[in-house]
Amino acid sequence: MFASSASRCLRGFSKLAQRNASTLILAEHSNNTLNAATLSAVTAAKTMGGDITALVAASSPADQVVSDLRKVDGVTRVLLANGDAFEGALPETVTPVVVAAHKQFNFSHIAAGHTAMGKNILPRVAALLDVNQISDVTGIEGEDTFVRTIYAGNAVATVKSADDVKVFTVRTTAFPAAEVASNSATEETAPAAETPEGLSKFVGQELSKSDRPELSSAKIVISGGRGMKNGENFELLYKMADKLGAAVGASRAAVDAGMVPNDMQIGQTGKIVAPELYIAVGISGAIQHLAGMKDSKIIVAINKDEEAPIFQVSDFGLVADLFKAVPEMTDAL
Repeated sequence: MFASSASRCLRGFSKLAQRNASTLILAEHSNNTLNAATLSAVTAAKTMGGDITALVAASSPADQVVSDLRKVDGVTRVLLANGDAFEGALPETVTPVVVAAHKQFNFSHIAAGHTAMGKNILPRVAALLDVNQISDVTGIEGEDTFVRTIYAGNAVATVKSADDVKVFTVRTTAFPAAEVASNSATEETAPAAETPEGLSKFVGQELSKSDRPELSSAKIVISGGRGMKNGENFELLYKMADKLGAAVGASRAAVDAGMVPNDMQIGQTGKIVAPELYIAVGISGAIQHLAGMKDSKIIVAINKDEEAPIFQVSDFGLVADLFKAVPEMTDAL
């Protein structure tokens, strides 16, 4: 086993010596709109220098997505894979295209946002390329050295990879979105790849619609926990959020109790946020939740339990009954 690992390390160093840094970014989109997570991945790739290629796999022409990507500062080439098989961005169909693109262009890095899509596809890519995948990168110290959190964010690990291609996902809150400017990247057709048939089928999706900002990009986030008691009481947070122009999230305890849908969950197994202002209402502060919001600029906690762990990370704390405090604060806004 040691000999095999050493052999792979030597093979990796040999290949790196023969090429400059070049990164393939897996673009996340809705066929019409580019996801901001992709722009954060581009910013991460720019820290390593070299050419940046963006891959778009879409079930429709996705002209707007391609046009926007071509203008992103740092992107030098956009590859487009178009066909009905890519509807829903199923990992079984997108993964072979990513691997085919790498085999043709021999990228030194393959990256995506640390989103549901990135976490679904890149581990498969890494397995097919027989390399390790580095998840949830928060910093890049070199072409082969990455920083990521471990133990629910309680420790920070610096990882050095000797693989010939580095496959990693990027924490979107750790890197600002790359600017969509006046750049003019080239557009090419992605290399053909054999996609398996019958393994999975995209049936449909139900997307929640809201006038409030999206959680991962909101500047103000208000979250409710087990202390909210039931879903109807989240109306208190919605009213405050509407006055502040904020997004509304929840702890896993609130989601597991059925108070709110799981797309509102913030934490280690939910969404990672880092807003300018984070207001935690009725949230005790379990480490799994803290892992998803402790990078917020200002943290305000409202909880009737003065021993709640959330007060240890908050900048401002209010020991009070949330059912009295929140309405009073909303009326004062």
